[in-house]
Amino acid sequence: MQDPDKDTEWNDILRKKGILPPKENLEERERAEEEEQLAILQKSLVKTYEDMTLEELEENEDEFNEEDEKAIEMYRLQRLAEMKAAQMKNKFGEVLEISGKDYIQEVTKAGKDIWVVLHLYKQGIPLCALINQHMSGLARKFRDVKFIKAISTTCIPNYPDKNLPTIFVYLEGDIKAQFIGPLVFGGMNLTRDELEWKISESGAIKTDLEENPKKQIQDQLMSSIRARVPARGESDSEDD
Repeated sequence: MQDPDKDTEWNDILRKKGILPPKENLEERERAEEEEQLAILQKSLVKTYEDMTLEELEENEDEFNEEDEKAIEMYRLQRLAEMKAAQMKNKFGEVLEISGKDYIQEVTKAGKDIWVVLHLYKQGIPLCALINQHMSGLARKFRDVKFIKAISTTCIPNYPDKNLPTIFVYLEGDIKAQFIGPLVFGGMNLTRDELEWKISESGAIKTDLEENPKKQIQDQLMSSIRARVPARGESDSEDD
């Protein structure tokens, strides 16, 4: 059987009678098929190097052409940025104990874009112990933030106990917020969520709490008070 795609006199007669499709349509179809095959090949290549590690990309770099190398270089830079971001996100994860001699290195020189939350405390003060406990949980939750603690007088000589607990929040060595004394924290009823919200207001952490948990307690307290106080009309009736 004769190939209908060949450029022969007989095929020309068949095209004129409409038995075979016009030659232009054949060329367009062939061109479309070639483009489709090329797209599939390119997609396969992209998938191949996207699945590679950085080491594998370096080992196989001789197999790629110039256009592929440009795409691969962009992909490599993206992977490096993602790896760096992941490392930064999981950089800390626990509360570090420091003393005064460590302050400059751990706080002032903490690094670019690094938030530092410093708790000054003293042994034997229950609220300080509670905040240290809450900070351990927050350090595990917000691993890109450096949580540190120090006995107050090792960092600031003669720091008064009445100011404890104290929390300082730093960014690149500058104080962005400070919380000083037990009244600021609300005493021993302080929850971890309340401490998280308080620190988040400084910008150091991005909380997933939708509103201040302290507000919920205040609203519940006010509702309880309203329920116990008789309405004015009821009070007047009783007086009559």
